[in-house]
Formats: sequence, C-alpha cells, structure tokens
Amino acid sequence: RRPGAHGRSPSAGSGQQSVTGVAAADDGNSYWRVRGRTAAECRRGTPVRCGQPIRLTHLGTGRNLHSHRFASPLSGNQEVSAFGEAGEGDYLDDWTVVCSGTYWVRDDEVRFQHTSTDVFLSVTGEQYGRPIHGQKEVHGMATSSQNNYWKVMEGIFMQPSEAFKVEQYHAEL
Repeated sequence: RRPGAHGRSPSAGSGQQSVTGVAAADDGNSYWRVRGRTAAECRRGTPVRCGQPIRLTHLGTGRNLHSHRFASPLSGNQEVSAFGEAGEGDYLDDWTVVCSGTYWVRDDEVRFQHTSTDVFLSVTGEQYGRPIHGQKEVHGMATSSQNNYWKVMEGIFMQPSEAFKVEQYHAEL
C-alpha cells in the first residue's frame, strides 16, 4: 500500500487542513520535503538517522505535517493536520524517524512518531465522503502496529556525502 498525503478540506477537530491518504503511487499531491526539526538546520543531502527528529513539509501547500491533542474526525484517534505557512510552524510539527539500522534507507519501511505526543503516524482505512471521497484519514495512534508503516515510493533522492560513505566503510571493519 502507498498512503500519500493530501492537504485538502478542513478537518472537523481543530479546523486545520486535513491530511489524507491515497493508494495511488503516482499522486502528485503526495510529495513531502524532509527537513530538520523546528529551529534546526538540516543540510540537503545529509543522511537521516534513525531516531532523528524531522519535519515533513507538503510541497503543494508549504504546510508541515502536524499533530496535537484533538480527536480526528473519523476514527477518533489523534488528529494529524497540515499546519503553518511556507514551511514555518511550531514544535508540534516535529516527528521522530523510527527505523532499524543507523540511517533511514529509501527502500525500507519507516515509522514516524510525533515528538511531543508520542503517537505514530497511521492510516487504518476510514474514508472521507465529499468533497474528498475515497481518501483515507491519516491520524496518530498511541500504539505501534502494521498501520503505521510508511515507505518512500518516488521522489528526489540525494546521494550520500563522502563523509557518510567513509563512516559506513569504517563501521564495517
């Protein structure tokens, strides 16, 4: 499955823009930019470590993936929304990369745990009606499960820096 995220229709909980999931791997509204956590620099091309806090900024709207203690409209789990302007938001936009190994590897499944509330970014199948018929609710769940695995399907990938290659080489000695 390939959940994508959409910044469309206002959500019922906080009134912020909803984030929804779709199964289509080529959906142009499902692109997110990986950035450093709030107030932190993350140089382009730097490998992302497992356990590192990041922000995900929606390319189409410039809003960050956000969560807070509001109930999501369909499942009643924790709401996930799109928040901020031009990539600027607040500390509730920070997510920790949960993966195995040292770095988040492109072809591996990954989880995102909300840094402030500890919920996992999830999709369980609840579908919206109009105006976003068939799109699934993306929300935060308190427990880890098969519903919180995500995988990069396409995008622009930066080659690891020479420093990363040397570190990886020495780690194998």
